[in-house]
Amino acid sequence: MADDNYGSDNTNDPTIDFGDEFGVVRFGSDDDSGPALSFGGNETEQLPHWTEPATGEIPRFMKQDTEAARRPAAEVDDETDVWSAYNEPSTGARRPPVDLTGGSRRFETTTPPPVERPRREGRIVIGTDPTGETRRPVAPRDASGAQVRPTQVTRAGRPAQGGRPGQRAGGTGSISRPPTGGRDLPTATAVGALMLAAFIGALLLSPAVVMVIVLAAIGLAAFEFFTQITQAGYRPISIIGIVGCVAAPAVAYWKGDSAIPLVLMFAFVATSLVFVSGDSVESGPVPNSAATMIALMWIGLMGSYAGLILRWSTLGDAFQHRGTDTLFIIVAGVVANDIAAYFVGTAIGRQPLREWISPKKSVEGVIGGTIGTFVIVVLVGMQSTTWNSFGSWILLALVISVMAPLGDLTESMFKRNLDIKDFGTLLSGHGGALDRFDSMLFVLPAVYYLGMVITPWA
Repeated sequence: MADDNYGSDNTNDPTIDFGDEFGVVRFGSDDDSGPALSFGGNETEQLPHWTEPATGEIPRFMKQDTEAARRPAAEVDDETDVWSAYNEPSTGARRPPVDLTGGSRRFETTTPPPVERPRREGRIVIGTDPTGETRRPVAPRDASGAQVRPTQVTRAGRPAQGGRPGQRAGGTGSISRPPTGGRDLPTATAVGALMLAAFIGALLLSPAVVMVIVLAAIGLAAFEFFTQITQAGYRPISIIGIVGCVAAPAVAYWKGDSAIPLVLMFAFVATSLVFVSGDSVESGPVPNSAATMIALMWIGLMGSYAGLILRWSTLGDAFQHRGTDTLFIIVAGVVANDIAAYFVGTAIGRQPLREWISPKKSVEGVIGGTIGTFVIVVLVGMQSTTWNSFGSWILLALVISVMAPLGDLTESMFKRNLDIKDFGTLLSGHGGALDRFDSMLFVLPAVYYLGMVITPWA
């Protein structure tokens, strides 16, 4: 059977016939006279059998490449120096090339130059300034080297920080101002003497002349108020406010106290009509209407009691000095209160009256002003035929001593809120008209109703 499967007796025949199903299969030759393994066209020695012990020799193709790497660069031609691009950068030694095929095919490798990307415009780089300048503004400094804080600018018609127009950042009047000197006493004394002389001269002429001076003072005070409050960011109706402030004392002198509410009503209606006809709520109807009405109540309404007091002198020949005498005592008492409070507070003032409003006003100053008021009221009252009793003098001095400091504090509070020193500069040494007559505005209504109650001339 073996013979049938393997053909003839020739054992060296490498073919086997499997019949019709598989056909003839030819096996490789058993001749091993040639080399067992060959790499390409290189002539190499036959590799030893795997069962033989290792000789420790380097294969020929690796040995040739290693020797080529050890030779100087001048002795290596371009065909041999394939791996020259992979030299060690630090030592300069050439890395040994590796030829895995043994053939002549080689891979040329080069290192591409680095590509620089252009910097994008508008890119922010930390630590650099694209403009070449420092963007942060340098705060100005004074002579001592301290930084000077800039004054806050309030946008017109819009609330400043804190939600209310006219209020400065950091609270009421928190922006520091450079210190100013005290009152210019020689100038203030001279201006005060001129005003007093003009007032006395008007009293000697007629109540109507005095009323003209009163209207001029009230009109100037209203103008100063609306000017300052507009600069603080409010937008009141200044024309209506000034006209209403002047009209209130005028009609009070002409028609009496029943005409004052009519003036205030018309002023409020006119103010409301202006804001109703506006484009939007951005006009600020509530704060700006309130600012307008503050002036009408403070300057117009309270100032109108000067007209009511002077009206007493127009009721008949028997009352011709009632109004003028009362107004003269009021002026004398208020001036005495202010002067005495100033000198006493400057000399011995230690306890602030309301420090957040005016640090310079002290309790000692108020006491000194009260004493001065009592002295002057009694001395002037002794020369009067209207206020002719000691009791009336004491009551009159008491009313002035209470209401005059209150009016002064109120005006100082408004100035602190608006961050201004004075409402005006019309009167040298005194500020504006409103700065001079602020205390009198509070005294006039109180004295009017005091006279109506006690009727000292009866």
